[in-house]
Amino acid sequence: MTTWTTEERIDVGPVRLDADLTLPEHPVGAVLFAHGSGSSRHSPRNQAVARELNRRGLATVLADLLTAEEEARDTRTGDLRFDIGLLADRLVGIVDWMRQNPSTAALPIGLFGASTGGGAALVAAAARPFAVRAVVSRGGRPDLAGPALLEVRAPAMLIVGENDPRVLELNEQARNTMRIRAELRIIPDATHLFEEPGALDQVAEEAGGWFSMHLAAAMRDPVR
Repeated sequence: MTTWTTEERIDVGPVRLDADLTLPEHPVGAVLFAHGSGSSRHSPRNQAVARELNRRGLATVLADLLTAEEEARDTRTGDLRFDIGLLADRLVGIVDWMRQNPSTAALPIGLFGASTGGGAALVAAAARPFAVRAVVSRGGRPDLAGPALLEVRAPAMLIVGENDPRVLELNEQARNTMRIRAELRIIPDATHLFEEPGALDQVAEEAGGWFSMHLAAAMRDPVR
C-alpha cells in the first residue's frame, strides 16, 4: 500500500513537538503512539508496529512527547518518563491537533501506548472519550493511569509478555478495574521489550486487528 510521511511541528501549550504523520491511501482511522521509558518517535519497536498499521490502512502519528531539552533532562534524571500527567496532557494536545488537521480530522483515533506511555494513553483516552475510540498498551503500565482507568470508554487491549511477571500482574489488576471492554493478550515466551524472535510481529498483528476492528466500526458509526 502506498503511504506518504510528513514531518509535523505540533504546538501543545507552551511547547512545540516533532512528529511523523504517515498516511496510507483511503485511511480508515489514525493511531497516535505514546512512547515511554525514555523512548521517542524513532523507537524501532513502535515503528515496526506502525508499519503494520499502515499496511492495514491506518494512518499513524509518531510524536516526541518531550522536547529536546526535556529529553536531555530525562536522560540524566529519568523523572519525566514517569510524569504521567505531563505525558497525557501532551497526548491530549496532539489528539486535538489531529481533530483539526485536514488529513486526520475525519478519522476515528486510536492510541497505542508502550511502557509508561500505556498509562498516559489511558489517561488521554479518558480525557477525550468521544475522540479516542480504541486503545492498545504494549508492555504498558496501565496502573499509572490511576483513577482515570474507571473513566476510559474506549475498548482497550493490554498486551504483555509471558515472561514479564510484574507487569503482567499490574495489567491483570488494571483490566479487572476497568469498566469497559478490556482484553489481556499474553505473548508466549516474550519478555518486557518483546525482543524474542516473532514476539513483536505478534504484537503488531494483535494491535492491527484491534484497531482495524474498532476504528472501522467508528467510521461507520461516528456518533455514540
